[in-house]
Amino acid sequence: MNPHPPFNKAEREAVYRVIAERRDVRRGFLDTPLPEDLIGRLLAAAHSAPSVGFMQPSRFIVIRDYGIRKAVRQIFEEANVRALDSFSGEQAERYSGLKLEGILEAPQNLCVLCDRASERGHGLGRQTMPETAIYSTVCAIQNLWLAARGEGVGVGWVSILDPTKLCNLLNIPDHLTLVAYLCLGFVEGFAAEPDLERFGWERRVDLKTVVSYDRYSEEHAP
Repeated sequence: MNPHPPFNKAEREAVYRVIAERRDVRRGFLDTPLPEDLIGRLLAAAHSAPSVGFMQPSRFIVIRDYGIRKAVRQIFEEANVRALDSFSGEQAERYSGLKLEGILEAPQNLCVLCDRASERGHGLGRQTMPETAIYSTVCAIQNLWLAARGEGVGVGWVSILDPTKLCNLLNIPDHLTLVAYLCLGFVEGFAAEPDLERFGWERRVDLKTVVSYDRYSEEHAP
């Protein structure tokens, strides 16, 4: 007997719905901390992600301390000033109006790391593409993100950070690679479309413009 029967139509539709309605959340976080069992479910979803050679390289730091989050926010602000300097004119004005983090608003943050040097998996699949270790951690992040959306939890990825300063602040050892800094929390609601699309920063590319068959085609370059 198959221990995993096929998913019914409603279950399949729920998967596609959570994918379509996933959002990078930066605003509207509620100050209610996530229950421990919910955090555990989200981390279990991340830990269940596929990984090259079954090495399971992802490591997680749950950050609740306000003082630490305030220091992370300062690292963001310094990096954001430098990022703003890379734009000019109307684009700079638009950038300065974007909200790009919820570090202090979200009651808990999550730092996601990758142990690229782990001997787990015995190197299977990494001889020619060692970067697949980090790809595995990115899969873990997506698992967590989709599970969070299903639980009504907002997730925001903060990439405007100095990695060295953040690693020093969080006492991250040299053999671990910083992959993501996430803000997690219950939210007032989820937007109908991505913020960067809603505020005119960029538009969504049509699927048919990025798909080629058999060989890459310049006709399918957005």
